[in-house]
Amino acid sequence: MARTLLLDLDGTLVDTLPDLAAALNRLMQSRGLAPFSRPEVALMIGDGVSVLVGRAFAARGREQDDQALPEFSRDYGVHLADGSQPFPGIPDFLREFSEAGWRLAVCTNKPEAAARALLASLDLLRYIAAVGGGDSFPVRKPDPAHLLATLKQVGGDPAATAMVGDHRNDVAAAKGAGVKSVFVTWGYGPPAMAEGADAVARDLPELGRFLQALVPAAA
Repeated sequence: MARTLLLDLDGTLVDTLPDLAAALNRLMQSRGLAPFSRPEVALMIGDGVSVLVGRAFAARGREQDDQALPEFSRDYGVHLADGSQPFPGIPDFLREFSEAGWRLAVCTNKPEAAARALLASLDLLRYIAAVGGGDSFPVRKPDPAHLLATLKQVGGDPAATAMVGDHRNDVAAAKGAGVKSVFVTWGYGPPAMAEGADAVARDLPELGRFLQALVPAAA
């Protein structure tokens, strides 16, 4: 049985904060509302686009209008790779694990079309066997069924799988799915979100060592 690596996208593989913050602030400006700093936006990321937009309006004490979400989605879709970049070392990390025989899949609360477009723009999609987006299935993280449905797309076994992410949703979904999890500290989630993870990685070399230990190759 091949080993499988499930990967979160925003804050794990790619620093998407520049484009998410820019699109959100364009939306706020169009409503006459004050913009957010990047650290403020970072704390809103992780539960999908609809929650991000809802949190922004709530933070400004304004009820979200019906056009806000589709307007944000259209605008972000045009600009999703303007400033977003893979975190340092990510392309080589994906290549090395793919060449070592791991099946790589992205499990993200980002809409699937946007996730695929971003990965393709950054030349990362070629390493990814499946993308389970926030709208790909009836549920999304932290529901473990999101992980299991993504895992099914690549024919993976939970016992030979690890989930890597920077949010409590990744940890909770992995635990519910019976999958090992590694929380990465270079993303947007505060350290407290690592609670319950099987390991906490501060950099890619450490992540690689943890994955080899948590999901050893079959004898």
